[in-house]
Amino acid sequence: MNKDITRRRFIASGATGAAAALGLPLMMQSTMERALAMPDNTNLTLADYLNRFGITEQMLNEIIAVGLSRGGDYCDVYFQHTIGNYVELEDNAVNRASTQVDLGMGVRVLLGDQTGYSFTEELTLEAMKQAAKTAANIAASGLKAGPAQLKLHETPNYYPIQKKWEDVAIDKKIPMLYTINDNVFTLDKRIIKNNIYLSDESTWILLATSTGRIACDYRPLTRLGVSCTAEENGRREQNGYNLSGRYGYEFYGADKLDLLATEAVKRTVDLFAAVKPEAGEMPVVLGAGGSGILLHEAIGHGMEADYNRKKVSIFADKINKPVAESFVNIIDDGTNPNVRGSLNVDDEGNDTQKTVLVENGILRSYLHDHLSSQYYNVAPTGSGRRESFRYAPLPRMRNTYMQAGPHTRDEIIASVKKGLYAQSFTNGQVMIGAGDFTFYVKSGYLIEDGKLTKPVKDVNIIGNGPNVLRDIVMVGNDFEMDKGGWVCGKQGQGVPVSLGLPTIKVSKITVGGVNS
Repeated sequence: MNKDITRRRFIASGATGAAAALGLPLMMQSTMERALAMPDNTNLTLADYLNRFGITEQMLNEIIAVGLSRGGDYCDVYFQHTIGNYVELEDNAVNRASTQVDLGMGVRVLLGDQTGYSFTEELTLEAMKQAAKTAANIAASGLKAGPAQLKLHETPNYYPIQKKWEDVAIDKKIPMLYTINDNVFTLDKRIIKNNIYLSDESTWILLATSTGRIACDYRPLTRLGVSCTAEENGRREQNGYNLSGRYGYEFYGADKLDLLATEAVKRTVDLFAAVKPEAGEMPVVLGAGGSGILLHEAIGHGMEADYNRKKVSIFADKINKPVAESFVNIIDDGTNPNVRGSLNVDDEGNDTQKTVLVENGILRSYLHDHLSSQYYNVAPTGSGRRESFRYAPLPRMRNTYMQAGPHTRDEIIASVKKGLYAQSFTNGQVMIGAGDFTFYVKSGYLIEDGKLTKPVKDVNIIGNGPNVLRDIVMVGNDFEMDKGGWVCGKQGQGVPVSLGLPTIKVSKITVGGVNS
């Protein structure tokens, strides 16, 4: 690529060419060109967002009116424009790079607990009204009420950045990959292969509802990861490490690049000394940070309100009842600064918040979207999320974590005579209703006589989330939010999330080891 071509011109020309090659309507091409050519900043006004999508408030009112025309109770329209970039280094060379542009809108109509949804990638008034008409078919009577007068909803900014990814050319990104690459091979001569990737994404959201709310958001997101392969005496091991969040280019300073290389190499070469523990039920200590995936998968999903509304979750009848020891407090938070799962506003236009799920061992709340909040007659928790404009929103987690407790990490480990310390997980499976789970421990240690001894790997743990919650007997004071690039899947949709945990002790979990 010509180094004199700016990244904005490259993306704009590439996207326009793709639109022409696919035979997209001229209106959509001009909308995409306009969106890509706009000045990008985090202080955008409502007019900037309207111009980005080539729409007006009058058009929004017309689309919503069509959505309500057959008697729906509620309608919202959701516009999204995303520019994503990816570059990868492997075998000491950059061998893969791509840019993706996504642009479109979706219309949702609700009638009671029924949902009608349709989307279009063509942002003409005619196409958008047709999408609204399709979504409106969920209802079959006449218009009950028209849309309320639209008013902009002001939102905070939980992910301030200094330098936007749209302003960073690829020749500024590639040196970061080579710096990590050189560090990895310098740190340990057993490393024979290394893969490094960087993704960045900028998303603009505009949402309008029949209740009269307009909400807008600009969402940065990035992930930088390292995967290493090491060889010793003919045996190979592989592991990695990554960092992610709603950060700008400035996030990846020298300290972060060093951390990525150091942690990836350590996690890989430690596996040469790894063993498998004996199988059976035993105490398990979950390490701070990434072990929060167990909390997210085996417990967090069961607290999403749709599963409880449908009586699928084991927590459906547990509000204001004890589900854990009094020192257990579980939070789902959309307001953590620059954390991957944070949101200035959710995908229904509702304020995000810090939602207390379990307080002093008592289940206090579910995660609510608009639909479930109507059913339970409570306020939404700002948990309505969707993968893109192609999907209707669902109640979803954001950043799910357990707060710090009264114990120290050393105290927790010292309390275990024989058990397992789990540090990172992979390849988990969960039955969301009952909470039964299987997870593989990618890295961890044996605990023998109150001390961490031999590293372990590829050990599975089997249990039940609600039972594990009740069996938490110690909670550390060393809370850590994991910094990795987690994606949560639900009903075919993936959304960025984060998770965290202090060191905790579970009195018993079944461990699959050498005699299993």
